[in-house]
Amino acid sequence: MLQSQKMDAIGRLAGGVAHDFNNLLTIITSYSELALDSVATGSTTQMRIQEILSAAHRAAGLTRQLLAFGRKQPQALRVAELNPVVADIVKGLHRLIGEDIELTFAPGLGLGRARLDPVQIEQILMNLAANARDAMPQGGHCTIETADVQLNEQYVEQKRAIIPLGRYAVITVTDTGGGIPVEHLSHIFEPFYTTKPPGKGTGLGLATVYGIVKQNHGFVWVYSEPDMGTTFRIYLPCVPERTSSIDTGDEISGISLRGTETILLVEDEEALRKAAAEYLRLRGYTVFEAPNGQDAISLVKNDESMIHLTVTDVVMPHMSGGQLARELEELRPETRVLFVSGYPGQTVLDHKVVNVETNFLQKPFTLKQLAKKVRGVLDLDLTARTSPGVEAPSVEVEDLHVSMATVGSVSHSSGRSVLRAK
Repeated sequence: MLQSQKMDAIGRLAGGVAHDFNNLLTIITSYSELALDSVATGSTTQMRIQEILSAAHRAAGLTRQLLAFGRKQPQALRVAELNPVVADIVKGLHRLIGEDIELTFAPGLGLGRARLDPVQIEQILMNLAANARDAMPQGGHCTIETADVQLNEQYVEQKRAIIPLGRYAVITVTDTGGGIPVEHLSHIFEPFYTTKPPGKGTGLGLATVYGIVKQNHGFVWVYSEPDMGTTFRIYLPCVPERTSSIDTGDEISGISLRGTETILLVEDEEALRKAAAEYLRLRGYTVFEAPNGQDAISLVKNDESMIHLTVTDVVMPHMSGGQLARELEELRPETRVLFVSGYPGQTVLDHKVVNVETNFLQKPFTLKQLAKKVRGVLDLDLTARTSPGVEAPSVEVEDLHVSMATVGSVSHSSGRSVLRAK
């Protein structure tokens, strides 16, 4: 219980820090993009600005890792088959693990479909592959397998795992490294816990894997034996066959970034608001700015101009983005709303924001991503915008709370170490 409380506290801290950090990163990337538009191609200044952008993107990746650990990372979920997603990711893992490690992918047959975010699956596999690489400094073999598993009582007892019965799509990552010492097994999912020397690792890799798996209502099982390698097995619950595929619209390609519509931009961070407004105006939009929800309502009441889209931050002083959207629904029912926030997904939901899958953009974002999202929301059919979403599958089990105490329990049998994962 104490371990669980400690991990939850770190997760809450990560979510709180992420908001201000994401705002700052969005300002850095936004003004860098604007600066790139005004410098000569191939110039030294352009190269310097691109380095700033590159550093900001790496910092954004670190934020995503922290949010993933805290199970607060925004998700772009869709119902999909696991094999194509994993096969596409494996193509890029060869460069990560190096030429001295043989990488094999063995796709299973007849896999059930799971509700997943391909970006998060990529994070899982990249972290597990990096872990395998570090375990085999002299080279070796890493195998990634998928399988369809129907868990019954005998299977769960055999694996010594506390997992609800049912059908799962399973990802297994196995390496031929030196294994994980018994004294470290109970700590491997703790953030910042690492056996690597200073500067060689952050200790966030396996913590990120654990956070993502739990956020997706899944389970992780680990088996390791000295000098016999390590196996990580990820269980993702399958959805009923009747569930339709979900396309969140987060990946919008092949569309114009330009438009002629009128946009109301509501953002309390002045530097970010001005950068976004400037970029959208350069793309042909008419943009009204407001620093908070109250000023936005006053603007709408005093100006009869047609407003096609309101882009609003979610958490603001005086009036939240969700409250603003409800007010606008009364005043301007034809106006669509795009929410942006640097807070994690649950905070957004707590502010009564709906349609987070299609009408939400997580900070930090680039100005091009903002323009794509704006164009995408404006082009959505009204029927698609108002149709009910597909509810997430429910799992009936007495205790689905995160229990790091359970994760940390190690059973010893015939000299082997089995990590229970809940």
